[in-house]
Order: sequence, then C-alpha cells, then structure tokens
Amino acid sequence: MLTLVTGTTGQVGRRFTPRLIAQARPGERVRVLVRDAARGEPFAELGAEVVVGDLRDDAALGKAVAGVDAVVNVAAAFRGVPDDEARAVNRDAAIALGRAALAAGVQRFVQVSTGLVYGMGRGRPVTEEDESRPGGSMWGAYPESKARAERELLALEGLDVRVARLPFVYGEGDPHLAQSLMWAGNWAATQRLHMGHHADVAQGLLRILHAPGVAGRIYNIADDAPVTAVELHQLNGAEVPAGLRDRTDPDPWQMIMSTERIRRELGYRPVFPSVYTARDAGAL
Repeated sequence: MLTLVTGTTGQVGRRFTPRLIAQARPGERVRVLVRDAARGEPFAELGAEVVVGDLRDDAALGKAVAGVDAVVNVAAAFRGVPDDEARAVNRDAAIALGRAALAAGVQRFVQVSTGLVYGMGRGRPVTEEDESRPGGSMWGAYPESKARAERELLALEGLDVRVARLPFVYGEGDPHLAQSLMWAGNWAATQRLHMGHHADVAQGLLRILHAPGVAGRIYNIADDAPVTAVELHQLNGAEVPAGLRDRTDPDPWQMIMSTERIRRELGYRPVFPSVYTARDAGAL
C-alpha cells in the first residue's frame, strides 16, 4: 500500500505524517507532495518518497498520484491568506486532486476538513448528519471552500472518499493555542472552543484511513471537553480582559461537535480528553 499525503509541511501534516510512517507495516509506503525539495528532506529521512510540486499544478498531481493506493489530503490555506487563495487550495485543488486520484485508480481518499463547515450552532453538539448552515462569527472563505470540496469529492463516482472534520488543533509546540487569543479576547467569558490534540487528530485520521467499509462516511474528531475564553487566557498565562464578562455568547453551540460516530464505529478514544490532560502530560 502506497499512501500519498499532501499538506505535510503544515501544522497538522508535519505531525501526522511521521506517525503514519512510524506505524507503516511491511509493504506499506508513504509519499509526500511538497513545494520544494528542502522541505521534503525531514520526511525523506524518515523513509518517505518525496514528490516536488504544487497542489494546484495538474502535472504535479498526476505525478503525485501515480501508483498510489490511498490519499490523505491534509493541505489547507486559511489564516492570513486572501479569500481567492483559500478557495483555490481548499476547494479547487482538493477537487482536482480527487479527480486525479480517481483517474489513477486510487482506492481510498481521506479529505481532511474542518468542523467550521457546520456554520451556525444547533443548540446541541453537531453530528455528521447536520447540513452546513453558513453564518456566524467563524464563517468565511475557509469553511465555505472546505464544505464545497467535501460535497464535490463525495459526489465522485468510483472513488472511496472519507471525510475527517477537525476541531481547533493544538499541542506539541503548535502555536495555535497562543493564537486562539486573537479570537478569545473578543469573546464572551463562557464562549467555548472545541479542541483536539495533534496526537488525537493523527489517531482519528489513521483510523479513518485504514477502516474497511466506510466509503462516503464523515467523522468528527475532537476531544471531550471544549474550553471557555476565560480558560484559554489562563492556559496561555494571559490576563483575562475585563470586557469578556460583559459580553453574551451569541451561539453557545457553534462548532461543538459530537464524536459519537467515530467512537462507536472506529473505536476512537482521545489520548488527551482535555487540554488540561495534555498540559499535565507536558504535551502542549
């Protein structure tokens, strides 16, 4: 089995790919697509094949998927990029990759998406059966483009597509936890963020990749304990702005996800059920 991983130099990909390589069984190989050879060297040292090219280049896609059995599309463009670039990477390139994979006879395709595609809250944890409801403070080109890519990929006949919807990912030196204060500083004190440690995101992706008979299934990946804006400040050792206590959370269930499906169907159990468990383990 040869698995292609895209987005390997991003925060999720650079932590997921070494785990995929480390857990490979005899005969299983990993290929990565990177935009320059130097950034592929750490993966080559771990035993991965390296293909140099851009996800938005059709010729590079053809070379990347040649002989591949499975694809894990981790690539994403979101924070700090123009909307057009977000749509070009998250939507257009993802769909082109899916079509190239289908044409190459790839057997399995894991599309890494985001819980932000749900949009508005539902007054309860959202499930994979809930349709996207655009809107809310976290909506924008990123979730819009990811939602479109999901729909287009799942509609490809003949390709076994599985979708993983991620929470706010943190841990292992990832700066995301500190960056959360960009939003949390403007939230209500009780507004919550659903999170997932890199170890658990990798666990979920590996389970989705290897599970038999789950073509067309969507899975939420997250921990068990969303944290409030106040807690995010405390975890970062930052002073809690006084204004947080004067605000009201406009959508208390936004991006709070149920993990019942992945637990029941794939045996997922978070290694770090909460950010506090990760903190106490020295895994932040």
